[in-house]
Amino acid sequence: MKRRMTALLLAALMVLALAGCGGGNSGSEEVVYVYNWGEYIDESVIPQFEEETGIKVVYDTFETNEAMYPIIEQGQAVYDVVCPSDYMIQKMIANDLLAEINFDNIPNLQYIGQAYMDASQGFDPENKYSVPYTWGTVGILYNTTMVDEPITSWSVLWDEKYSGEILMQKSVRDAFAVALAYQGHSINSTNQDEILAARDLLIEQKPLVQAYVIDQVRDKMIGNEAAIGVIYSGEYLYCKEENPDLAYVVPEEGSCLWFDSWVIPKNAENKENAEKFIDFLCRPDIALKNFEYITYATANTGAMEQIDEETLNDVGIFADQETMDRCEVFTWLGEETEAFYNECWTQVLAE
Repeated sequence: MKRRMTALLLAALMVLALAGCGGGNSGSEEVVYVYNWGEYIDESVIPQFEEETGIKVVYDTFETNEAMYPIIEQGQAVYDVVCPSDYMIQKMIANDLLAEINFDNIPNLQYIGQAYMDASQGFDPENKYSVPYTWGTVGILYNTTMVDEPITSWSVLWDEKYSGEILMQKSVRDAFAVALAYQGHSINSTNQDEILAARDLLIEQKPLVQAYVIDQVRDKMIGNEAAIGVIYSGEYLYCKEENPDLAYVVPEEGSCLWFDSWVIPKNAENKENAEKFIDFLCRPDIALKNFEYITYATANTGAMEQIDEETLNDVGIFADQETMDRCEVFTWLGEETEAFYNECWTQVLAE
């Protein structure tokens, strides 16, 4: 979901990974194995945690929820703390892949806003398995100098005058959410007729699409290489700073309200260290560092108190209640429906 790692951070994390990627604790050294999105933590936070706790961090990254899941499911590597998205957390809970968190070890949970804990119950009903980290929406980033009018609807993604200037997310759930919402359906639809209609709409759109990408939406939009791109709201602040001509909107038909949260796999070998790591990230000063680095909205109220009012009031970054009310949180739809979506997505990409 998130921004690509910088070369400096990647190099630093590769050094850490060489010490023992995703495998058990050797000897008496205290360690925690972390699996996170690329460029999704301030690069100073890990050494600060190590210095304050004496716990060594071995850190790996993934690009999509779907790439992460089989690594955890099949035990290809053993991680102590992972940062999946909402619907994937629900799937991991359903398949008994997560451990209940001992919140006695996370006193800084007090700084996670109750609204975000409540919203998380859509995928973690009793708040037993996850701690919200970041949240936001999926919407349209557009170049105000390259479009004819302010954008309000998903319909612009099917407007032939922007042929070759449209970027779509290379993600089955995000792409189908766009088409489903545009047609007035739930982004969590399990109705095969609605899903097939969304597939056909995406196939119809395909000749207009410049590229299906993930992180590259940000870079292409900043570089004026496209006029319109479907993007996560967390990229908006960074994009706006780099290119003031860019604007962000959640279309009137509605969209996705997403959460990325910390969880502990059931086979974690260093569970208490994982809880210490999560607690550290819930500390307001650390949450603020991470917000300023990754620019994705934080769920930490202590950090929010230190963010300037202009940023807090920018609904492209911190969605207001009206925006959230017309959005849905992704849920896991079950193995059969998930397979059907994947089959339809393969057909879209193959056309």
